Amino acid sequence: MSGGVPPDAGGGDRELLAGATASGATTALAVAGPVAQTGEVPARPLASWRLSLSTFAENRLAIASLLGLVLITAFSFVGPLIYKTNQVSANLLLQNQPPGAAHPLGTTTAGFDELGRLMVGGQSTIEVGLAVAVLSTAFGLVWGLVAGYVGGIADAILMRIVDALLAIPFLFFVVLLASLVRPTLWLIIIVITSVSWLSTARLVRAEALTLRTRDYVKASVGFGSRRTRILFWHITPNLLGVLIVNAGLKVADAIEIYVAMSFLGLGLAPPATDWGTLLTEGIDNFFNGYWWQLWPAGFLIVAVVLAISVLGDGLRDVTEGRLQRRLRSRTRFRGDRFES
Repeated sequence: MSGGVPPDAGGGDRELLAGATASGATTALAVAGPVAQTGEVPARPLASWRLSLSTFAENRLAIASLLGLVLITAFSFVGPLIYKTNQVSANLLLQNQPPGAAHPLGTTTAGFDELGRLMVGGQSTIEVGLAVAVLSTAFGLVWGLVAGYVGGIADAILMRIVDALLAIPFLFFVVLLASLVRPTLWLIIIVITSVSWLSTARLVRAEALTLRTRDYVKASVGFGSRRTRILFWHITPNLLGVLIVNAGLKVADAIEIYVAMSFLGLGLAPPATDWGTLLTEGIDNFFNGYWWQLWPAGFLIVAVVLAISVLGDGLRDVTEGRLQRRLRSRTRFRGDRFES
């Protein structure tokens, strides 16, 4: 009797009750449909974010790496506003002074304060790493998606171009370019990006070749969706885990390449500096007893590269959903909250 119309109800009441019963049945079917198909209650967007944060919070190394990167970034960009030093004019009267009250990390061979030099050098190093990661990931994503999804002659032509560029020795290319023009920050970013996007394109192409055969992509093609919508609304979201890890590795690779270029004397011209230039100067003077010119720059380079790699692995676990499913199996949905 709870699911029907009372027999003693009037004509008008019977019509209203019948309509309400039909509406309630339709709502129940709409809610129960996904449950009957998947066997679980659909997760709400807020619950999905909570699961992502919970998954990331379980990785303590990733959290420690994130905090470390925030501190190093603040050290490089906020530090010079607090700890003000002269990083433009050399002062040979202060050269090679050991750490002390006036100069906590000593001075360089040109008389610059080493601590202030590390702060200024960190700005260009971090900027190059982030800019190269963004540009190479974006360009490699578009190139790899087109090659992998379109296939055929387009795929062959695009990937042969990638193979040809990969065959060019990077060091030869950099030395040739440095002999023709004076290196600037944006020129260095473009040079490193010109070789960094190649591996991203190959990685995305391989994933796109697999994803284009999935049922949801075929269904979208059957419904008449445009290629751009399929590429960026159906295939790209499923590449987020791969792209995030790859972008993190690109930041680390770009910093390493930039440091290597500066080590070879192909970096920014003085008085500009970076951690690679400081590392070169530190190695030259290390055996003269000026250890403070080598270890701080080397420590920061290793710390940033390691932290970015660990953070990329942590973000991959969040985006790929594998750990989210494991966490969802340990939770129960109650009202508007998830409780363990």
